[in-house]
Amino acid sequence: MAYAFPGEGALDYFPCNYGTSRLLFRGPRRSLHRPYIAFLGGTETYGKYVPEPFPDLVEDETGFTSINLGCVNAGPDVYLSEPEVTRIAAEAEAVVLQIVGACNLSNRYYTVHPRRNDRFIAATPLLKSLYPDVDFTEFNFTRHMLTALESASRDRFEVVAEELHRAWVERMLALLGQLPRRTVLLWLSDEAPPPKGRRSALKQNPVLVDRSMLAEILPAAMSYVEAVASANARAQNLEGMAFAALESLAAAASPGPSVHRDVAAKLVDALDTVLR
Repeated sequence: MAYAFPGEGALDYFPCNYGTSRLLFRGPRRSLHRPYIAFLGGTETYGKYVPEPFPDLVEDETGFTSINLGCVNAGPDVYLSEPEVTRIAAEAEAVVLQIVGACNLSNRYYTVHPRRNDRFIAATPLLKSLYPDVDFTEFNFTRHMLTALESASRDRFEVVAEELHRAWVERMLALLGQLPRRTVLLWLSDEAPPPKGRRSALKQNPVLVDRSMLAEILPAAMSYVEAVASANARAQNLEGMAFAALESLAAAASPGPSVHRDVAAKLVDALDTVLR
């Protein structure tokens, strides 16, 4: 069943810090005494609305402490700007890095908030010259802004998408370079990675990432897990979730406990090989 509550805080995430980082992560806070497995990623890794997200389930199965360093709506920039977090991850026995979208990162066309990467800060002169017909003061979030740009001109949007492709590969490789070789890359989505030239739609996560982009970063990791939620698992998204009444639509669009269990099972198998 789904657990809906009338007010805020339907699920207590026990927010906590690690080391000197100012970022808030999902708790309860775990000990950083080794051995542990570090999990980096976005909303799915954080486990919003899910009482037992896949990092917790992996901990139960492997016996290794799971340090959940997932951040809601994270892009690679949030980790690259927090050396304390990458230091903690670098000391892990293994790392699971969720493949995040390509929209929440600063690039030649726009800047994002360094910690809340989904927040659009400003368009650069280059983007303003490409889209002189767009008022960028109307946007607070990257996905909203990119959706408007795509609607205004598909051809011009492709120029921006190519820049995001380049910046994403560069940033992901930089992040992987700061992590141990024993890293598992995790694709978690409702669909398999699209082929080159047919990037995932702006409504589909990970945003604007295709298989050719993955091919450029996979050699920097030891293992890759592709977790595509089945239709049956998606139909059960709300089963066992905890959310406030006003969050029902957002919860329904998020992977539920059934998906998290499937992801955990795949990761346990991959980590068994990585940790040998």
